[in-house]
Amino acid sequence: MVTLGIALAAIILFVGTAGVVLPTLIRAFQGAAPSPDIALTNALLLNIALILLGWNRYKALNAELARRCASEEEARRLADMDHLTGCFNRRSLTVALAELLAEKAHRERALAVVAVDLDNFKQINDLNGHLAGDEVLRAIALRIERLTPEGGLLARLGGDEFLCVVPYHPQVPDRIDQLASRMIESVAVPVDHEGNSIDVTISVGIASSTQLELTGQATVSAQKLMHKADIAMYHAKKQGKNRFFWFEPPMENELRFRNELETGIRRGIAQGEFRPYYEQQVDLETGELTGFEMLARWDSPELGVIGPDIFIPIAEEIGVIGEMSERLISQAFEDAKQWAPELTLSVNISPVQMRDPWFAQKLLKLMVKHNFPPNRLDIEITESCLHENIGMVRSMITSLRNQGVHVSLDDFGTGYSSLSQLRTLPFDRLKIDRAFISELTDEAHGGKLVDAIISMGDGLKLPITAEGVENEQVLEALKAMGKLKGQGYHYGRPEPADKVLERLQKQGRLSEGDASNVTAVDFGDKGSSARESDARAS
Repeated sequence: MVTLGIALAAIILFVGTAGVVLPTLIRAFQGAAPSPDIALTNALLLNIALILLGWNRYKALNAELARRCASEEEARRLADMDHLTGCFNRRSLTVALAELLAEKAHRERALAVVAVDLDNFKQINDLNGHLAGDEVLRAIALRIERLTPEGGLLARLGGDEFLCVVPYHPQVPDRIDQLASRMIESVAVPVDHEGNSIDVTISVGIASSTQLELTGQATVSAQKLMHKADIAMYHAKKQGKNRFFWFEPPMENELRFRNELETGIRRGIAQGEFRPYYEQQVDLETGELTGFEMLARWDSPELGVIGPDIFIPIAEEIGVIGEMSERLISQAFEDAKQWAPELTLSVNISPVQMRDPWFAQKLLKLMVKHNFPPNRLDIEITESCLHENIGMVRSMITSLRNQGVHVSLDDFGTGYSSLSQLRTLPFDRLKIDRAFISELTDEAHGGKLVDAIISMGDGLKLPITAEGVENEQVLEALKAMGKLKGQGYHYGRPEPADKVLERLQKQGRLSEGDASNVTAVDFGDKGSSARESDARAS
């Protein structure tokens, strides 16, 4: 503005000066008048120069201002868009959703917020590389965008999570169901990347503005609605993935309880609330006690005694299963050192722990620390461990067995282990899953499958332990099938350490030096075994 003002002032001055100088110059050129005043002529020339300079500067500043405005507009656009997919991002979508909520509040229309999350996207990245992962994200964003109706919005919130905002009439929610179904079907088509076909599925959660109490703060309402869609999406994942669910209030309560459990588990580990319980393992032929399997229990001050079927999956997901297991095993070593030396200790190992290449070394270090004999320890792993990294599992098993530790294949028959794996992996024992043992009471099925497993174990020279011996009928059926070990509620429910010591004292099977002072041992048991879960630690 200043530059333009200077240029205009120079033009006005030029007009005034030129009105005097130019006529005199023309007459002087024609010889009809003397030469004009030198000062006025110089002033005229300076005005011309000032006009040219001022106008050029004005155009330059104008061009610079236009470039700066364009740059700022591009910066705002980039700040509002996801650079990888070209969709909105979380910040811009929140603002847009708030505006739509304020607008739709005055109409007979509703907004559906559709949260979309790719299933197992980390595995896609790990197997195919991050470039392939980026290509998958772009392809999925394009497919969802094509399905988004007019007036809808699509945003990538980060990672592999997308969110759609779709206007609809509240009387016809089926249209949103159809949209979600088409999204699932469209995404399920494999994505091609450098000749590789990548399969993708999604979990979808839907929340409606009709479920929201609109307040004067539209941004807060938008965030609440997005949160409800997220809750529904996580519920879809929990129910098996590759499906969609509408938000319902109980889902929020469930998620809140889940968060409370996570907090409680972290606190419980630090405060020693997780304790080992022990289930008897018996020689079925003689009825003699041969050892115990350690099972985890959470003695929560607020919730009571909680079984592992509740807290083990959560501990695995939040990454604390290793620390929890090490603390439980350490306590179990100290407990088992008070038993007679011929009694063994069996410990279940989570598949998550088997992914740790240093697990065997950590376990051996614990045995050295607690001076626990390796030949008394039996590590139990599930069949699912064999399909994640068979080479690393073989190395761990070999390393442990070289130190004298026994290794059993737990819950045999529920996974996908092959005969070749059983022949090549150096297992010491097979444990038949309780689901097969329970069929021994069914006359239609009988014990054919159990008998086949036992015959296979005999052929591979692998001893067998039967889980889930619940009654005398099952016990007699197993006795007729050969020499087996067994465990189950027929011999008693899992007990805390002090109850085990009482049992062993009556049988005279405590280690020397512990038999005389067993009554002085206090493990802080609250006698809550009636509330135990029947599930076993993974």
